[in-house]
Amino acid sequence: MGRLDRLQTAVASEPARLRLRAEFGLFYIGAPLLIAMLLPPDMMFPALFAFTGLGLVLLHLTPGFAWAELRWNWRNWSWAEVAGFTVAMTGLCVWVIYATRPDAAFALARRRPEMLAAVWFFYPFLSALPQELLFRPLFYRRYHAILPQGRGSHLLNAALFSLAHLMYWSWIVAAMTFAGGLLFSWAYRRRGSFFFAVLLHAIAGNILFAVGLGIYFYSGNVQRPF
Repeated sequence: MGRLDRLQTAVASEPARLRLRAEFGLFYIGAPLLIAMLLPPDMMFPALFAFTGLGLVLLHLTPGFAWAELRWNWRNWSWAEVAGFTVAMTGLCVWVIYATRPDAAFALARRRPEMLAAVWFFYPFLSALPQELLFRPLFYRRYHAILPQGRGSHLLNAALFSLAHLMYWSWIVAAMTFAGGLLFSWAYRRRGSFFFAVLLHAIAGNILFAVGLGIYFYSGNVQRPF
């Protein structure tokens, strides 16, 4: 990562670490649990927007962070990688939908193509981009001093990214977001490209909704197990 790593906070006082740990726990664990377990489905998305807004404020206030960082290494990827990911993601999503909910396969494409077009246009900006801001730059820049070393930080990132989707109460959502978290974290940390992480996230989300797996990511279908 080079330049980004050199900007991380290398040393923090113990009181600062305690404050960061408390903030980290409330933001990445407490808030998702509160949303998933207590809020009614029609309040989940307003809560998520508030959660996102708070995260952007925290990122802006992070010592040493500059928004210009998001442009670094933006083109550190290849079209072959994007094409390979698109093919693999499409195959996986088709397999999952036919294995679990064949009745929902390509539902939007068949019944509401105009809605699918709207999803494809808005998802990258209203969902993929803010999620990546919270779980990549905010996570790795603001909380660097309290994260585990090496792969542990990437596994924690993916686990918390999955936890943030607990509100859907679906093992399919949990598994897919954990895998996605690992991939998007790799794009951001190992390639140093925030843009690449957003691009992969946007492609994955748009394929997911086109194939029909959006049925698992719809708050109106949420059924809590208690």
